[in-house]
Amino acid sequence: MAVCLARPDRAAHASIANRPHALLPRADSTRVDADADAVSRGYAFPTRTMSRRPSLLAKLAWFAPLGVLTIPADRYAPELAAATPPASVRASPVAATHRRTVELTLTAAPTRLSLRPGGVTNVYAYDGQVPGPTIELREGDRVVVHFRNQLPEPSSIHWHGLHLPFTSDGGPFHPVAPGGQHDYVFTVPPGTAGTYWYHPHPHHHTGHQIAMGLYGAIIVRADDDPLPATLPEKLLVLSDNRFRADGAIDLADPRSDHARMDAENGREGDVLFVNGTVRPTLTIRSGEVQRWRVINASAARIYRLALQGHDFLHVGSDGGLFERPVAVREIVLGVGERAELLVRGTGAPGSRSVLQTLPYDRYIPQTRPADWNTPRDLLTVQYSNEPAVAPIAIPAVLHPVPALDTLHATATRLMVLTQHLINGRSMDLARVDVRAPLGATEIWEVENLVGMDHPFHLHGFRFQVLDRNGVPEPYRSWKDVVNVPRHETVRFIVRYDDYPGKWMFHCHILDHEDHGMMGVLEVTP
Repeated sequence: MAVCLARPDRAAHASIANRPHALLPRADSTRVDADADAVSRGYAFPTRTMSRRPSLLAKLAWFAPLGVLTIPADRYAPELAAATPPASVRASPVAATHRRTVELTLTAAPTRLSLRPGGVTNVYAYDGQVPGPTIELREGDRVVVHFRNQLPEPSSIHWHGLHLPFTSDGGPFHPVAPGGQHDYVFTVPPGTAGTYWYHPHPHHHTGHQIAMGLYGAIIVRADDDPLPATLPEKLLVLSDNRFRADGAIDLADPRSDHARMDAENGREGDVLFVNGTVRPTLTIRSGEVQRWRVINASAARIYRLALQGHDFLHVGSDGGLFERPVAVREIVLGVGERAELLVRGTGAPGSRSVLQTLPYDRYIPQTRPADWNTPRDLLTVQYSNEPAVAPIAIPAVLHPVPALDTLHATATRLMVLTQHLINGRSMDLARVDVRAPLGATEIWEVENLVGMDHPFHLHGFRFQVLDRNGVPEPYRSWKDVVNVPRHETVRFIVRYDDYPGKWMFHCHILDHEDHGMMGVLEVTP
């Protein structure tokens, strides 16, 4: 079976129509209210008796036809990234276990690329492209990544959200010197199919290197994916940046007021990208259902996504699919979060719509940008002129998410977030802030005392959100980032499986992380 290592397509410099993938993170979401005309909008789910969840079925009734449809495979086959040159990956099936070995090389190096029309910019890039190559894996794959650092500064590759050994996490404990190289070796665990991403994680310099262009997407697939394989997939890697008049990336002088503002708010750019392109075009056919995978790879921006005239069916978050789909009008993606969405083409042939990020106030009032409440266009959804097709059936039950039992928790940790500090401390690589035995289950209570949001990320181990401000989470999902709004508290439960070592936890606003808003969890054998 082929293994894909592909770059998010610039699609003839303006289109992502040929992208087969899409990455989506989940944060807070606004649900769609069920209404009498839901079924008339052309959606419904396979019939089943679920007396304990009538409201959910009512909400889902709008999305796919009752029963199972036979749809020609060539009509709905995922579109390949034909314009994307594949990078070198070797996949060797192991006959006894069907486990593959996926081996690849990623090189981080300075280069010059055209990020905006009309000029070129000095950037850092993985394999000469921004974003870097999209890595496709399968559950059970043994992965070997040969990283070569040709940058003028130390770097690493952090495999954001993946469950792997400490020595392959790519955090600040394992910098790779300029001119050096390191092999990341890990096996993708079963039950972890989902959307992930990779980026550098050098101490104090993560924000700088990501701003320069170092980030890329990872898709982990499962043999038993419950969603129809015929759904076209789109990969949406969201990012932003700032540029000077000469086209150079605008990184503020550390002594300037601009730098102090970045340190407070996190660095936001006024140019928004999807897959490295400004306002690309995505094509859809009327009646078609697409699977979008969305990643928030920005340094500080939180996206509140809405598609004009359309609803979403939210089917997955950071760590993979939900147990059941959730109908939403919009979705909020915190920094580092991912989401999977199903989008049905409800527009007429030849029409168009716009995916926007709507105003979201994550800021301290005194430093809130003047244009924070202005909607921003991200991409255009262009309908083909082909006649509408019948929607495809979507299962009402997706993937089990076994609950972590709070009765098994052996400790409750309190993490108090203030500006640039966790529990009143700044990051010290020589200090251990939390120590726990391998196999332990714990509850973390993350309390945000300041007047802006902080997206909280835990390395190495996925978790389940229990409640927000004492209100139980409405459904279970696997997470590795949770956005904690101003003056709010989030509790989650985590189990330290498989891998001892020193693991980071931190605010994923990159300026906050680089200024020391991190801590160390040591999991002992």
